Amino acid sequence: QVQLVESGGGLVQAGGSLRLSCTATGSIFSRNAMGWYCQAPGKQRELVAAITTGGSTNYADSVKGRFNISRDNAKNTVYLQMNSLKPEDTAAYYCKSWGVYGSYWGQGTQVTVSS
Repeated sequence: QVQLVESGGGLVQAGGSLRLSCTATGSIFSRNAMGWYCQAPGKQRELVAAITTGGSTNYADSVKGRFNISRDNAKNTVYLQMNSLKPEDTAAYYCKSWGVYGSYWGQGTQVTVSS
C-alpha cells in the first residue's frame, strides 16, 4: 500500500514563498511520475506541475517562472517550491503519484495567499 503525505502548506502574504513536500511510503516512488494538483472551492482539480521518473517537468501556464517541482528519489519525496505567490494561488494542493504501478493521491495541504 502506497501512502502520500503532504506538508508545507499555510498562510502567506502575496509575493511570499512556500515549499510543499510530499513523502511516499513504499518502493515504487522512483518508478512513478509525480505531480502536484490544486483545487480551489467550487473548481475542478487541475494540474500545477509534474515530474517524470527521468526528471522532465511540466507546468501549468499560470505558474511557469514562479513554481519549481523537484524530486529526491533517495528520500521518496517530491517538492513544489512556490515563489511570488498570488491570491489566486489559494487552493488545496494535492500530491499524486502515477505509473504502471498504480495511481495514488495524498490527502492535500491548504495554501492560502492573502492580498
